[in-house]
Amino acid sequence: MNTPRTTLYRDKQNGKLMGVCSGIADYTGVNALWIRLAFIAAILTGVMGTIAIPLYVIMGVLLNKKPAHLYSADPGETQYWQRVRQNPKRTAREIRAQMKDVDRRLAEVESFYVSSNPRLTSEIERLR
Repeated sequence: MNTPRTTLYRDKQNGKLMGVCSGIADYTGVNALWIRLAFIAAILTGVMGTIAIPLYVIMGVLLNKKPAHLYSADPGETQYWQRVRQNPKRTAREIRAQMKDVDRRLAEVESFYVSSNPRLTSEIERLR
C-alpha cells in the first residue's frame, strides 16, 4: 500500500538541481549531503558515471514533485514517516508496545476506582 507519505518524490523545495538527491534523502532518512556526495562519486568513477547521469535525469523526469502538504514543520513527524518507510513492521511493533503500556496503565487506574477500596469509599462518602 503506497500512501503519499511513503512514496518517493522529487523534493524541489530542498533540492539543488532537480530535487532528486534531496527526495532520496527524505525518503531514506539519510542526510542529503551524503546522497549528493555519493552521486558525485558515482559520476567521477568511469563506468558508474555513464549510468548515474542518465539515471538522475530519468528520475528527475519520472518522479512526481513532493506535494506541499507533506512539508512538515515538525521534525518528529518527518522522522516517524522515515522510520515507517525504512521498516514498517518495526514501527508498528513500537506503536503496539506504546499502546500496550498505555492500556496497562489505564487498566490499573480503572481497577483502582472499580475495586472495593475502603479508603476511597470513605473519602467519597465524606465528600458527599
